[in-house]
Amino acid sequence: MNGVTEPGEALDNPTWFALTGPQAAFAERKGQALRFQPDVSPFYGLPDQPTADDWANAAALAGPGGLVTLAATWTPFPEAWELTWGGEGVQLVARDEGRHDGAADPEIVRLGPADAVAALDLVQRTRPGPFGLRTTELGAYLGIRRAGRLVAMAGERLRVDGYTEVSAVCTDEAWRGHGFASRLTLAVAAGIRERGEVPFLHAVATNHNAIRLYEQLGFELRRTTMFKSARVPG
Repeated sequence: MNGVTEPGEALDNPTWFALTGPQAAFAERKGQALRFQPDVSPFYGLPDQPTADDWANAAALAGPGGLVTLAATWTPFPEAWELTWGGEGVQLVARDEGRHDGAADPEIVRLGPADAVAALDLVQRTRPGPFGLRTTELGAYLGIRRAGRLVAMAGERLRVDGYTEVSAVCTDEAWRGHGFASRLTLAVAAGIRERGEVPFLHAVATNHNAIRLYEQLGFELRRTTMFKSARVPG
């Protein structure tokens, strides 16, 4: 691939396009408002320009006092909602197919349902982003173990037509500096490429080390965006 294929509107609103498309099986829906099943992911999906009815439906899904979390969008919450968290992020898309051909790595293993608790424990220790007990059902999750313990992981999260997100890239603090994040990111990206799709990912805008790593692995900035949560009025 020479340069980034223009993804269009799907990556401008990836959660909504995932929940209305390839990942509809994980969706709970009321009208045009959707959310992932709570033990899979906390993210909600709304149309590009949500109406008052869309916000009312999102509030009904969350319940009074519930949290609505939006990923990769600049869409503002209604004024009456209490913003509980917000941070700027970046969205990067793989620019070079050759960087993701993924040579076989014998230390990398495919994680399954039996690894869900270990994966959640690793996430809680490293905090790469929102993750639930069933998040690994969203796609291929790969890991590296030391002495039988899961010490590094990466996998697939949001999936829209033609694109799949690399996510949950994390390494136990005691094992950082061994190149595990690079190896796992390339392996996950290679699996995405094998399906004829393009890898993309998100990072916190202030995480300069991670962004630099992803750029070295063949990703380039597509846009800036926001991740945020707000509490529904009680």
